[in-house]
Amino acid sequence: MRKILTGLTLSILLILGACSSGTGDEKGNSSEPGNSEEKTTITFWHAMSGDNGKAIEEIAEKFNEQSDSVTVEAIFQGSYEDLLNKLRAVGGSSEAPALVQVFEGGTKYMSGSGFITPMQEFIDNEQFDVSTLEPNILSYYRVDDQLYSMPFNTSNAVMFYNKDMFKKVGLDPENPPHTFSEVQEAAAKLTDGKKQYGFSFATISWFFEELMANNGGVIINQDNGRTGEATESLINSEEGLSIFNWINEMNQAGTFKNFGSSWEDPRAPFFAGQLGMYFDSTANTAEVIKNSPFEVGTAPIPVADGKEPQGAVVGGASVWITNQVSEENQNAAWEFVKYMTNADVQAEWAAATGYFPITPAAYDEKALKDVHEEYPQYLTAVKQLENTKANPATAGALFTIMPEARMIIETALGEMYEGKDPKAALDDAAKKITEALE
Repeated sequence: MRKILTGLTLSILLILGACSSGTGDEKGNSSEPGNSEEKTTITFWHAMSGDNGKAIEEIAEKFNEQSDSVTVEAIFQGSYEDLLNKLRAVGGSSEAPALVQVFEGGTKYMSGSGFITPMQEFIDNEQFDVSTLEPNILSYYRVDDQLYSMPFNTSNAVMFYNKDMFKKVGLDPENPPHTFSEVQEAAAKLTDGKKQYGFSFATISWFFEELMANNGGVIINQDNGRTGEATESLINSEEGLSIFNWINEMNQAGTFKNFGSSWEDPRAPFFAGQLGMYFDSTANTAEVIKNSPFEVGTAPIPVADGKEPQGAVVGGASVWITNQVSEENQNAAWEFVKYMTNADVQAEWAAATGYFPITPAAYDEKALKDVHEEYPQYLTAVKQLENTKANPATAGALFTIMPEARMIIETALGEMYEGKDPKAALDDAAKKITEALE
């Protein structure tokens, strides 16, 4: 499988190389015609929809108002997958954007794609101080100790729970479960055997990855792909099997319900009071609170009994400067990137969306402090990030076939829900990922 992917990547790069000749004025969204005092216009492709999309547009609008030299056009391109496919299709042409948002799973591919300028070059040229940024977030996006992109929208997974339902069944709403056995016990009490279930999460591999990290397990060898090219999947390790067994026991007991593989699937039953606890992204915190007609609680993702929590892997996306536009436009993109790291900008972004600010100073900004005071549910994820230990597990897996590996893991979960033995499902998935790495 890896040979197929390598051939596809080579074809993409050949197309980009063939299309990249020409003058700077012909490449990408180049500067506006006219004298040197006119502003340079660049396009920024993003994958934020709904309220998050509105928030990103506001950032661009405020930047444009204060900048004398650059205008940013923020353009929605669909899902993360849609955006990356479009980028592959237009790379090297006049349609290529100057700045693009790519989900965290695309980091390895993008860093080796050949059509980006590493963010580290701009950082070094200007001696930009990255110590002002959150180190636990930077650790994910560093490749060979270099930042190829700038983190932007960052999240991790938390457990949302219905405090009213907890009270009703005799559980302490201020003391949510923290271990696998505690979640099992709470799920049993929250399940009524009819239409109310104790626990769930969408069949999305990211939640398995978060559980693995919190339990100190890595997805692939070579320190999760951080010290060399991975050659073997390690998802069927002791940590991985304990996770599958834990989920399977609740599934067989009827206290866990698989509602589907979409992010939205467990949300509706939770809002309807038919689900007591579920995993979701911190980026959905505002929506959960807004749509729940009951008091919502948040808790860190649980850990296996007897294990010390290691913390969470960051999710979300980062922004990349492409080399398919002129140097002038790349520098213009860098100006916008720097603006997005400002504490006040990050505070407003985090307050509006639920994503983490990548700049710790943002927590001292009034806009974010007010939100945290009104909605303390946000703070669970913040503390989870702050308490994360730096190690290969929490740094996250780094490998080119990550999107394919995620689909394999999701298939394994689905097979287990249908009755396949947890160890057999996990062993088969690990074998398929290893074969894809060859």
